[in-house]
Amino acid sequence: MRLGCGLPMGPLALLDLIGVDTARTVLEAMYAASRDRLHAPAPILGQLSEAGLTRCKAGRGFYTYQEPGSDVLVADAQTPRPPEAAVEPGGSRPVDAVGVAGSGTMASGIAEVFAASGFRVVLAARSLAKAERAVARISGSLARWVSKGRLSEEAREAAMARITVADSLEAFADVDLAVEAVAEDLAVKRRLFQTLDEVCKPGAVLATTTSSLPVISRARATSRPGDVIGMHFFNPAPATRLVEVVRTVLTSDATHASVRAVCAAIRKHPVDCGDRASFIVNALLFPYLNNAVKMVQEHYATPDDIDAAMKWGGGYPMGPFELLDVVGLDVSLAIEKVLHREFRDPGLAPAPLLEHLVAAGCLGQKTGRGFREHARG
Repeated sequence: MRLGCGLPMGPLALLDLIGVDTARTVLEAMYAASRDRLHAPAPILGQLSEAGLTRCKAGRGFYTYQEPGSDVLVADAQTPRPPEAAVEPGGSRPVDAVGVAGSGTMASGIAEVFAASGFRVVLAARSLAKAERAVARISGSLARWVSKGRLSEEAREAAMARITVADSLEAFADVDLAVEAVAEDLAVKRRLFQTLDEVCKPGAVLATTTSSLPVISRARATSRPGDVIGMHFFNPAPATRLVEVVRTVLTSDATHASVRAVCAAIRKHPVDCGDRASFIVNALLFPYLNNAVKMVQEHYATPDDIDAAMKWGGGYPMGPFELLDVVGLDVSLAIEKVLHREFRDPGLAPAPLLEHLVAAGCLGQKTGRGFREHARG
């Protein structure tokens, strides 16, 4: 949540700061007023409270601290290891060439990340024209890094020289890692993975950048589900440090170790998560966004006041309505529907106001109007 959403601290660290017992009391009051299951405190909060493991002031909450009142973390069996220590020793496969399937913003951003990190990249789109437009986008992005003094002109030229384009996945025959970055449509993704299964060499890692759909559906579309894994990059891929590494029940140890090693090579921070709808960030973020829409829908507060409250009070870099307009209301609605379908919790049902705006074509910045008016470039 720090690297994916820009928060000053993650939710568990914040709970340790304010107190697990305090948070539980607040949630109990919210649930008593709303009867919304999303407000019901998780059982673990009660268990930690009963055990006296309530906050950093006590020396132990969700994390262990050097001493009561300290904010210095101590590694132990319950405290997660640093990411570099979490890569399995040995067993990973060497990755030199990477194939990126897609031509949109995310695909070009991922291709840029790999090329700038020294990997040979094959970018395949439905046509050479689409692939070349994606490469032009990469060139422009790298040029901006040069203008800011964060990249040399020589490094930009070297990165561009590492990228080749193709209009067919057949070009992935020799890649060590194939990354799918196409539309968030399960049928489309399954067909693409069937093709990757046919064209990619044995042992190649097949990764999906899906943001909300379970990865196992892609794995089962192939004859080698152990080679399939999720690598959820965040937009814009060149600037954001987080990658959610999504391991299915069939993903092999070697595939997992390879992706962790690749993340280190491209200077991204990997977090492991289970294969369930929306993974970590979106599973936490989008119910929050949906609740903000419900507040406006019920005339509880205005979008401007809610955005100001969450930026100044919650430390978010953007308020929920600013973020919704950037992400796209259609994309947000689709993720909300996936969450609701997966967990079947009434509290996760998309707010009717969000559905109405999408039906009206008010999708955010890309259409010039969402929760606010926007200039269209």
